[in-house]
Amino acid sequence: MASSRRLRALITNDDGIDSPGLWALAAGARDAGFDVVVAAPHVDASGVGASVLSVREGNRTRLHRRELDGLPGIPAYAVEGHPAFIVHSAGRGWLDPEPDVVLSGINRGANLGHAVLHSGTVGAVLAGSLHGWRGLAVSLDVPEQDTERPRWETVLAVLPEVLDVLLAAPDGTALSLNVPNLPAAEIGELREARLSAFGAVQVRVDLRTGEHGEALHSAVEEMASAPEPGTDLGLLTAGHPTLTELQSVSERPGVLDRAAPSRRAG
Repeated sequence: MASSRRLRALITNDDGIDSPGLWALAAGARDAGFDVVVAAPHVDASGVGASVLSVREGNRTRLHRRELDGLPGIPAYAVEGHPAFIVHSAGRGWLDPEPDVVLSGINRGANLGHAVLHSGTVGAVLAGSLHGWRGLAVSLDVPEQDTERPRWETVLAVLPEVLDVLLAAPDGTALSLNVPNLPAAEIGELREARLSAFGAVQVRVDLRTGEHGEALHSAVEEMASAPEPGTDLGLLTAGHPTLTELQSVSERPGVLDRAAPSRRAG
């Protein structure tokens, strides 16, 4: 690293402060030479996207200092707020010095397709990009019903190469990494992937009426069609770690120009 100081990495997630994947990512960042600080939701916050909600008492949001197994000397905080809230707070005066990069994960389950919009893991790095920080969302493809041990070590084997890509990218770059839950020796080469149409699964929501009144019932359904080649889902299914650059909030000019013919017709 060319700087006279070590780059600072904020490690967060949406699975919560007690997730082994979070601890593994923090260890990987430490071993890569980063100055590491860990701040993650005090409870599971999966599916919150880029929400900046927190549990407030007036204008206060509680945080709790923690010591994490295997990470002596690394400051860690359980925060009563969502991942993007944590990242946003780091850029609005909480952390000094501010982080240079945001690393989010390791999520237990892949984050694929345009459904990454709903991911708190991804939402954290998109929030960081608004502050001009590079960010990496890291996910391991462990099915929810899988009882096998997640192979965090496979992610850590891929991580150094991906961090090199991240640090060479422009400020504000947001990347999403998905890794197969296989032994490191069995995975394919790292591939750049475009987003699939949605993801590996979809949620079906039905309205049901019972003794407690009406309620919405959710059920996860796997996609029926085969994954499209070259997408994050297709490449991950074939055993490749996938890397995708995501674009955060930006404007797209020309909306009135595109509407001009129909407006003139009236």
